[in-house]
Amino acid sequence: MPTVACDKEELWKRLGREYSAEEFDRLLFEFGLELDEDTTEEVEELKKKGLPAERPQLKIEIPANRYDLLCIEGIARALRVFLEFDKPPEYKLQYPPGGEDALLTSTIEPETQQIRPYFACAVLRNVKFTERSYESFIDLQDKLHQNICRRRQFVAIASVQVSRTSPKDIKFAPLGKSQEYTAEELMAIYESEKHLSRYLHIIRDSPVYPIIYDKNDVVLSMPPIINSEHSKITLNTRNIFIDVTATDETKLNIVTNIIATMFSEYCETPYAIEPVKVIYPDGTTRITPDLKYRATSAHASYVNSCTGLQLNASEVAKLLERMTLSTSVSSNDPDEVIVQVPPTRPDILHECDLMEDAAIAYGFNNLPDTFPTTSTVAQPLAISKLSDIVRLEWGLAGWVEALPLILCSHEENFDWLNRKDDGKTAVRIANPKTLEFQVVRTSLLQGLLKTIRENRSHPLPIRVFESADVVLKDAALERQARNVRHAAAVWCNKTAGFEIVHGLLDRIMLMLEVPRIAGDDHKAVTGYYIKERDDPTFFPGRAATIYYRPPKGSSGLAVLGRTLKAALNSPGDLEIGVLGILHPSVLNKFEISYPCSALEFTLEPFKKELQTVWT
Repeated sequence: MPTVACDKEELWKRLGREYSAEEFDRLLFEFGLELDEDTTEEVEELKKKGLPAERPQLKIEIPANRYDLLCIEGIARALRVFLEFDKPPEYKLQYPPGGEDALLTSTIEPETQQIRPYFACAVLRNVKFTERSYESFIDLQDKLHQNICRRRQFVAIASVQVSRTSPKDIKFAPLGKSQEYTAEELMAIYESEKHLSRYLHIIRDSPVYPIIYDKNDVVLSMPPIINSEHSKITLNTRNIFIDVTATDETKLNIVTNIIATMFSEYCETPYAIEPVKVIYPDGTTRITPDLKYRATSAHASYVNSCTGLQLNASEVAKLLERMTLSTSVSSNDPDEVIVQVPPTRPDILHECDLMEDAAIAYGFNNLPDTFPTTSTVAQPLAISKLSDIVRLEWGLAGWVEALPLILCSHEENFDWLNRKDDGKTAVRIANPKTLEFQVVRTSLLQGLLKTIRENRSHPLPIRVFESADVVLKDAALERQARNVRHAAAVWCNKTAGFEIVHGLLDRIMLMLEVPRIAGDDHKAVTGYYIKERDDPTFFPGRAATIYYRPPKGSSGLAVLGRTLKAALNSPGDLEIGVLGILHPSVLNKFEISYPCSALEFTLEPFKKELQTVWT
């Protein structure tokens, strides 16, 4: 969850009183927030040592969907309404004296559809910023960029001077610089800047770059990278033009409304925002921001059924007003509450969200304790119980369970195991943060080998196992991938120990009541067997495939069918895994200097055969 740092003295001033640490912690808990840290003691210690220190801060954890609480203005406003000091503010559009014809106009060129197709604006008139409110304004933009904007991938915010757009060749002086650069030059310059380099990939390879010009053809900003020096705002700026570009229209509207409403309290007319006319390439016109309140409803009976309370509609309406919602009781249905959802609350999607707000306003600690009207008995999934059997049996055999990460690098998943990527197996991470987390693992072996590498100073033998999921691509499924439960083990010692992992396989098959059979025994109804295989992951001549024959009947016809399939080299037995001595090149890549034997197989075929006693 995002954390917002609020100036302690400023917050007390906005709330109208000072709170002790315990009182404020309780207040936040009642409102559904959490106090993460109070830096007062840290600041006092620095002052005692004669060191420079900032003013005390209160760091508050905010739910990820409450974008209206990502700044001190929103937190103080919501808490004052919650404490019934104020009524919910009414946000409104304030047109200039000439009406709609006098609105500022932004014209979108057709080329923008290739890179940032959606655009919205707002104007804050006669703003009076202090140093702290100015810093809060900038900080809210950054938090929105990191949160709903997904690091400017979907939405980018800029705050500049007022004008309209008209495309020209791209060359301008970026924020903080006096020299003009072309867009391509800026890409090279900001490659080495930690703050901006993370956003360059968004437009770098695009055939066009999004640029906002004013009426004099001067560049205002190049979203989502940087504003121009010409349009920067300062403490003395009085009229602020907020422009938001996006690839997602829903996120565009949310971000525009939040940034405009949060700081409209500093306008000459509080909570009044001047709209802008946006003309799209197809000729359609849109007035932004859209501050219309969305009408929805809640029912007292529904709230009562979820919370165990006995409230009427008027009481529910009063509770919802404490959560910055405008309410009234329906004249047609005494059980219904008409709710006007403000533009600052995009998190309200369903009646259950209103029920939750009513419960918060009432106080979770005040809700009655009641037994549920229905009772159920939980039961583990068959595959989970099967994994538990593996963990128990291998643990009793003296093996240690490892829990490596499910993400790994592409090299670890393929090259280091001497395997080739066919492009149809592994699920890749679209924009990995580090080289260590590029793909979702398709095998458990690399995680176990990395575990041995990090514990190679431990006395030999090292014997580790894991029973967990791997992920494989599957075009037949809607999500295009599926989880497969595997079990794997690796033995590391001065000798290879092939017989050790073979015995481990025999042990778990014995517990699953799967008999060992000969590969050419077509009369056997069910069982498992191994056959030599060539596998680059393993030492030549020291690798075997594990086959499993699901029970399909013991009649003469079934036996004849298996015999005929075997004669055609298609016996119908399932290849479930592999075991063998790992190849020295594999061990070398994982920096392991002792021979290792490994075993890996899937548990999926056995879950349907699991005995009732185990489930």
